[in-house]
Amino acid sequence: FPSHDKLGMEYRRMGRTGLQLSALSLGSWVTFHKQIEDNTADTLMGMAYDAGINFFDNAEGYAFGESEKMMGRVLKKKKWDRTSFVISSKAYFGWRGKANKPNQTGNSRKHLMEACDEALQRLLVDYLDFYFCHRPDKIA
Repeated sequence: FPSHDKLGMEYRRMGRTGLQLSALSLGSWVTFHKQIEDNTADTLMGMAYDAGINFFDNAEGYAFGESEKMMGRVLKKKKWDRTSFVISSKAYFGWRGKANKPNQTGNSRKHLMEACDEALQRLLVDYLDFYFCHRPDKIA
């Protein structure tokens, strides 16, 4: 059953994990880095957090990794208790665009492990709460 905070934000349990996620999340795909600067991202993330949003989403391929860097800079500046929010990233496309080599994309163990380490560095966090494969690998 969903629960609500004092502001009315709905939280839903993630399967049987017990983790409570806000019904809304803040993602960074289209806007972070390409259309806004750090100060606007800071304002948006602060407004979302203050409204009860505890789930922030990103991916290695968003703005070729620059979106994660922007979110990481904002998170570092905010100094929120790390246990008070959930952060996710996704891997598959790589962050180098056309310069990607064969093992810098896809869902191989090598790429997923390296992409996770790179996401942690860009987001300036010690761990990710969720890590997704952004697409299934094509099967020949």
